[in-house]
Amino acid sequence: MDPTAPVPRHHGGRAAGDHPLTAQERTEYERLRKAASVRHRRLRYTGASVLTLVALLLSPVAVVSAWLDETISDTDRWVQTVAPLAEEPAVQNAVTDRLTNRVVSNVDIKAITAALQRALEQADAPPLVVEKSQALEGPLKSALTSAVRAVVSKVVTSDQFETVWTEANRRAQSAVVKVLTGEGSSAVQASGQTIVLDIGTLTDQIKQRLVDAGFEKASGIPEVDKQIPLLQVDKLNQAQNTMRLLNVVGVWLPVVVLALAALAIWAAPAHRVWLLATGVGLFVMMLLLLVGLAVARRIYLDSVPPATLPPDAAAVVYDTMVRFLRESARTLLVLSVITVVAAYLYGPGRGARVVRKAAGRTTGAAGRSLAHLGLRTGSTGRWLDGHRAWTTGAVIGAGGLALLLWNHPTPGVVALVFGIVVLLLALLGVLAAAPGGDEPRPGTGTEAQV
Repeated sequence: MDPTAPVPRHHGGRAAGDHPLTAQERTEYERLRKAASVRHRRLRYTGASVLTLVALLLSPVAVVSAWLDETISDTDRWVQTVAPLAEEPAVQNAVTDRLTNRVVSNVDIKAITAALQRALEQADAPPLVVEKSQALEGPLKSALTSAVRAVVSKVVTSDQFETVWTEANRRAQSAVVKVLTGEGSSAVQASGQTIVLDIGTLTDQIKQRLVDAGFEKASGIPEVDKQIPLLQVDKLNQAQNTMRLLNVVGVWLPVVVLALAALAIWAAPAHRVWLLATGVGLFVMMLLLLVGLAVARRIYLDSVPPATLPPDAAAVVYDTMVRFLRESARTLLVLSVITVVAAYLYGPGRGARVVRKAAGRTTGAAGRSLAHLGLRTGSTGRWLDGHRAWTTGAVIGAGGLALLLWNHPTPGVVALVFGIVVLLLALLGVLAAAPGGDEPRPGTGTEAQV
């Protein structure tokens, strides 16, 4: 062997002859290792940033599509959405006005006054009386309108109207599909550029009530007037295509968004910091969604002609139809705030340390008080004290799973689950601090303090 040949070295930093690296070699080795580590962290941050950005941008679309898909496919949910409209005075007034006007318009007031005038002339009534009979058209129409409106209003404001409305919408799973696809027949239909609700059953009942009350002309209400306009749009076809697309992605898009967010948090070097950033981003996106709904409300109200639907009724219709969507956005707002607070409290910040110390002292004092009273937890308490990280993770995971499985969680439900999680964590802390005995407990030394 040539003694002048370079000595091969292993990756472990040791030579074949077990000679240490020179200072220059070790410096170069440390530089390369640090550069590789920096590149790796940058790659992880880049990937996590892209995943988080995509998840946040898709989150409002996911919320809207999930709301739309559920409203369409779940009959009970649809009925629950539209049922309050039957109890809204603005909607009741709009239905009453429309039906009243159509009944009165089918009564030929001029023919009635003309017949009265001819009857007076044939009876040789004084000319002054005959002349004054011509002025009865206005008062007669007003009296007829008041009488018809009283009958119609009585029906519309009755429980019968709510029952008919609810039953009509219970059959409206295909009704909303009609709005989106233009196929089939149902109570809710797309008519030209207008979405209307067909209340033919109710109209037939009102007609019969009016006939029974002496208004025989009520039987002439035309079929077209059994439809009440709900929404007026300029480009219904494009809106239908958009809603069909949202209906397709309604089930899977929320799952994809959740998976992307979880993957981003897992890929990021600082998981807690990334969880906090994701919570802040979700809060901002839900705020933007609520602002978008407010803007859409204004656009919708401006697009509905007052002659088609009064502004107050149009506002009630919009607010009622999107109330569950607003509730979903507010629920995610509350959830994002809780996530940010939790992520901060688990961090190294001064405020977080103060809160954790205060919580630890409180639960510790409560646990020692229980032990002094004879309520000792023994080995169970020692096990809980030595496995705080596992028990804490299990409780938080159970709370998250409860929210995922909860049917239509609301901001109140999120707050309730959060309160239960905090209560359980406090209870576990108290039990962990009350084992009793003089045996040292695991996790009570420097490690626990850290």
